[in-house]
Amino acid sequence: MAERLRERIREAADRGAALCLRGGGSKDFYGGAPRGEVLDTRAHAGIVDYEPTELVVTARCGTPLAELESALAAEGQMLAFEPPHFGGGATLGGCVAAGLSGPRRAAAGAVRDFVLGARLLDGRARELSFGGRVMKNVAGYDVSRLLAGSLGTLGLILEVSLKVLPRPAAERTLRFELPQDKALEVLNRWAGAPLPVSASAWRDGELCVRLSGAARAVQAAAQKLGGDALEAAPAERFWSGIREQTDPWFAGDAPLWRLSVPSAAGPLELAGEPLIEWGGALRWLRSGADAASLRAAAARVGGHATLFRGGDKAAGVFAPLAPALLRLHRELKAAFDPAAVFNPGRLHPDF
Repeated sequence: MAERLRERIREAADRGAALCLRGGGSKDFYGGAPRGEVLDTRAHAGIVDYEPTELVVTARCGTPLAELESALAAEGQMLAFEPPHFGGGATLGGCVAAGLSGPRRAAAGAVRDFVLGARLLDGRARELSFGGRVMKNVAGYDVSRLLAGSLGTLGLILEVSLKVLPRPAAERTLRFELPQDKALEVLNRWAGAPLPVSASAWRDGELCVRLSGAARAVQAAAQKLGGDALEAAPAERFWSGIREQTDPWFAGDAPLWRLSVPSAAGPLELAGEPLIEWGGALRWLRSGADAASLRAAAARVGGHATLFRGGDKAAGVFAPLAPALLRLHRELKAAFDPAAVFNPGRLHPDF
């Protein structure tokens, strides 16, 4: 299958045609509108190597994310960054290319923090390999992590090696009734304390906090924090609803904005009710406000705003890049994909 993908890329480059790299298509809404001839990666699937004692898994790009997570769960392990699926067809390649992390990201790290190595086909149909399949393998700049969040603009990921972690021995979710300002205050206070907080979410006057770790540590933290404990099944449904955006808060036709700000920033006083994750650092907002005002509000506190889903993308999905950063992006694109074959316009309107 890898050879067929290589030939398709070589042929597209020769014709000057663009390719739309796609696995399950579950993240097609994210970034610029997909353009080009579809190159389906789902046939290039399967777990290549998995040794639970090494805490590393290597799999091909078309591997269903659900299949990979099931194999890890059977060994008591997980993808600690809790990638959202946004549909039953999500694949590992799309997971890495989108670079999206779920509720556990603030405690465990982002997708890029778990990428150990990758093989990819570049815009010249050359196979490149970066990193490796063990924890300590990087000397110099870790190129493989560039792929996380690149939205397929640098190359077609053939396979990727990821660090995995054991599933927590115990978890408990606590619920508190708090206004937004008080919720932000306690989240930042708890972030500076030795507490096993693995996720947090505030919306509609209610703060939920998940504790994860050893049973005694979780119990002690729960007694210290108080609040109302959720039963295991409702707690799992709640965090799944936040991760997959099936929680009722996400319903509706208004554009969904994703604001990344310092966790200590106070309420942003924007039109619409926010949903706050990651200890205050991630603010979701359903709002029909114009892009300039939302981005200005985020910038005032040292953050940035992304049009995550819906809305008019003419103003740009991602915050405009500073000239120096834009130059770096252009040079990286030119180095990996000089003929601009891969996913034009997904990450930046100009390439």
